[in-house]
Parts: sequence; structure tokens; C-alpha cells
Amino acid sequence: MQTGLHRNTISKVYRQLETDGVVEAIAGSGIYVRDQQKQREVRIPPHVRNRGVKDLDQEVRKCVDGLLNAGCTLQQTRELLTREIDWRLRCGARVLVSTPREDIGASMLIAEELAPNLDVPVEVVPMEELESVLESSSNGTVVTSRYFLKPLEELAKRHSVRAVAVDLSDFRKELAMLKELRPGSCVGLVSISPGILRAAEVILHSMRGNELLLMTATPDVGSRLLALLRAASHVLCDSPSLPLVEHSLRQNRSQLMRMPQVHCAENYLSDSTIEQLRKEIGLLA
Repeated sequence: MQTGLHRNTISKVYRQLETDGVVEAIAGSGIYVRDQQKQREVRIPPHVRNRGVKDLDQEVRKCVDGLLNAGCTLQQTRELLTREIDWRLRCGARVLVSTPREDIGASMLIAEELAPNLDVPVEVVPMEELESVLESSSNGTVVTSRYFLKPLEELAKRHSVRAVAVDLSDFRKELAMLKELRPGSCVGLVSISPGILRAAEVILHSMRGNELLLMTATPDVGSRLLALLRAASHVLCDSPSLPLVEHSLRQNRSQLMRMPQVHCAENYLSDSTIEQLRKEIGLLA
């Protein structure tokens, strides 16, 4: 039969149908529609066994018994569980990283670290455009920082999707370095997120008061970045800013009295928050 589809596409469909229990593959024979009246054996993944879950069937029974004891019929229990699972699958279809347009750099930093760690599409959407995006396709999980969680929770609720806040790194190495700088040192902070720069100013002032001279810049404002590089003895930046900082240093080396020490923050998000998000959207840890 000619379908016009690529062989890999057909193979993926068959694998998904087999995973969903619709068909079964018999070695040396072919692929057949599964008898839906026959109870399907559920294979417990090894990583679940290793987490102290001794009897998954018993856990399922407890859940069902709890709903029955609450007054649900068996059919209602089935519908409730199916609805919840379907909702979670829909929320796990994609990740929409959203912050206000004026600080879209924060979304870009979050997305940059999430994309390699999640097996679903990760998109950056300004808060001002999120409503229209969800109206066109109401699925996915909205991810943001805790500063913007409340308004996004309300928007997500209207479209029956989930909003989740991620936690930032503790920046332990960077803070330790700042504590050791001698009074009078000039520190330059460079980030694609204006919000991060404002927060960093507050934190640094609470740590060192007026002992340090602080300058900030976004990498897209060349004149401000160059002034920072000329004055600072130490420069801290995020990974998207690093190539522009290094390029500016090479291009303007003759104008610099000394080359500043450049330190790039390794992570923007904490490891635990990425792990938690993987669980939230149903990915294996």
C-alpha cells in the first residue's frame, strides 16, 4: 500500500500505537491489532523500582479506593483519572517560557537551559503575546520566574494549562568571588536580562554596601558595554553575553589600560528546578 509517508514516520506511528496498546508486534510475523479485551501487561521501568515503589498495582488501588470512598462511582473514577492524565499529557506537549517583553532576556536565559534537558519543544513567548498563542493552541506548560507567576497562573487557568515557576541558581561561586574583592574594586555585570541586572545590584549592595563600584550593561548597547570594560577590573556575565563581551575586548584592546578578568556564570537555573520540571511535564528523570 502506497501512503506517501516517509518510512521513519510510519515506524514512529507504529511504535506509538504499540506503546498505547493499540497494536502488538510479533517477531517474524508482523504487526497486529491488539485484543482490547485481553488484559495488557504493564512493564514497570527499572528507575521506578529503584525508588522504593514496591507495588505499583497497590498504589493504583489506593488511588481508586480513595475516590470510591469519597462517593464516586467506578465510572466517575475512571473519567476523573482519564481526564487528569489527558490534561497532564496536554500540558507536557510543549513548554512556553514567558516574561514581559521588556525583560524577554530572562525568558531566553531560562529557555537556553531548559531546551537541552527537555524532550519537548521549548518556545519563548512575551507575556503580552501569550494569550493569543494559547488561544490558537491551548496546550503546554507555561514557565516563568517567581516574579511573574501570579498573573501567568491566572492566564493559564483560563486556557486550562499549567503555569510553573523555576528557581534560579544560588550563584555560589560568583557571590564568593565578589565577597573576596578588595574595597574600591570596580565590578561590571553584563546580562541580556535587565531584571537580572537590577536584582544583582540589590544583592551586591546588601553584601558589600558602597565598598565596590558597580557598573551594569546589556550586551546590545555597545557604548555602555565598552565603558564598562574600560573601567571594571572584574566582569561577570551570563553565557549569551559572553561572546559579545569577548568580541568587544578583542576589538577594543588598544583602548583598554588593562584587560578585566571575565567570569561567565555556568548556570542560570538550579539543577533541582530542571529536575522538578521534568517530573511536572511527565518526563522520566
